[in-house]
Amino acid sequence: MKKAIVTDKAPAAVGPYSQAVEAGGWIYLSGQLPIRPETGTFPEGIAAQTRQALANLREVLRQAGLDMDNVVKTTVMLADMADFAAMNEVYAEFFRAPCPARSAFAVKSVPKGALVEIDAVAVRP
Repeated sequence: MKKAIVTDKAPAAVGPYSQAVEAGGWIYLSGQLPIRPETGTFPEGIAAQTRQALANLREVLRQAGLDMDNVVKTTVMLADMADFAAMNEVYAEFFRAPCPARSAFAVKSVPKGALVEIDAVAVRP
């Protein structure tokens, strides 16, 4: 059985998907754009956008009663691989060892013109 996880402290889904779905103790978090939920706008620059996307993921996790330590896998999609180092620096602020497994790659474009989108998989202890 699956259960949707929804919070107003992260941007609402903009299509036919859930912010996250839990099934069997696993939480699958949809990709989070760096949208400020209170204004619907993006911050400027890759560092600020990475911070906002990860803050949005953290809020969805909190709604599930979890935190970033429960994350076991992330995927980072960048509009430009030249932003990798700056993204990585901010990313390191959100995770402690053992860090989750991760994929990171450039895509042709990120929705709504964002510089980054990040999704995650978490598990209940």
